Amino acid sequence: MLDSSQVTSPQFLPDADQIAARDMARAFADEHFAPHALAWDEARHFPVAEMRKAAALGMGGIFIGEDVGGSGLSRLTATLIFEALATGCPTVAAYMSIHNMTAALIDAFGTEEQRQNWLPKLCTMELLASYCLTEPAVGSDAAALTTRAVRDGDHYVLNGQKQFISGAGSGDLYVVMARSGGEGASGISAFIVPGDTPGISFGANERKMGWNAQPTRAVIFQDARVPAGNRLGEEGFGFKIAMAGLDGGRLNIAACSLGGAQAALEKTLAYMKERKAFGKRLDEFQALQFRLADMATALEASRALLWRAAAALDRGEANAMQLSAMAKRFVTDSCFDVANQALQLHGGYGYLSEYGIEKIVRDLRVHQILEGTNEIMRLIVARQLVGR
Repeated sequence: MLDSSQVTSPQFLPDADQIAARDMARAFADEHFAPHALAWDEARHFPVAEMRKAAALGMGGIFIGEDVGGSGLSRLTATLIFEALATGCPTVAAYMSIHNMTAALIDAFGTEEQRQNWLPKLCTMELLASYCLTEPAVGSDAAALTTRAVRDGDHYVLNGQKQFISGAGSGDLYVVMARSGGEGASGISAFIVPGDTPGISFGANERKMGWNAQPTRAVIFQDARVPAGNRLGEEGFGFKIAMAGLDGGRLNIAACSLGGAQAALEKTLAYMKERKAFGKRLDEFQALQFRLADMATALEASRALLWRAAAALDRGEANAMQLSAMAKRFVTDSCFDVANQALQLHGGYGYLSEYGIEKIVRDLRVHQILEGTNEIMRLIVARQLVGR
């Protein structure tokens, strides 16, 4: 299991325990994710067995309390782990980040009974978790969601539909945001909904540009009865729970972009040492060296901002939300550009699936959309700046 003894530090230098966690995750990704990533993508295979192996090393509940089987690590350490995992496959690492985010909501806002009931199996990934906020007509304006939760005795009856849900249909547990009261954010509550609840059904597995190694489906609720004891937090507190999850989730998905882009750069460096044109290796051309330098600089700048935001979230700084939005926007934009540059530097070979570059480009593109679009990230930052 991972060691939770490290102390979170504001310094931009991982300590020995954090480096060990990162190196362990990178070695795991190199052995268990990277050799299969292209085949998983082509077959649209969801590698549950491999994720459970990662969970056995503590990566199924990275920042979950140790009393329920989690590793109890910091958000900063988690960014190192997700970056390392994503070098092997951004898609699988991203699902694991969503699973961790969802479990963390139960850890942070659940009753002791809920924590003890659900978290031990979530930490081992015996149970797989999904986060249900987005709806067919409600994305960025999440406070306008329409899925209803009507109290009926000691149950709530859920009706509505969630869209673009990672892991849906293959998962065992869904944290669902539904409207239990009036309009706006204050009318939303959160619920822990087992996947086998009568009245739940799933849409078709979406055919996507990337992220093919994890299923994405609609989750449909038709008179699904959920015990009132499965409500997460107080009634009307669900929107705040959802947003709290997204602050950390944005850092996680940025870390997955960073890992994918790092892998793309490493592949490019290796290719350019072998490929020759006009009598020289590609890495001997100064113009191409400059492009490599810019790519490496973008990754280091992304890493610095990501770590700064993660450290702020760990310490509960007042500007943690703003920094998380900054990091998500900057890192996902920068890393997609790095991956795209890597494809260009491979020439025609970069467009072939066997080199693995085009998959990284496809996988990273959606990171600019999910966990809040990058346009919304700019809006969050701007509102903080102008005091709205």
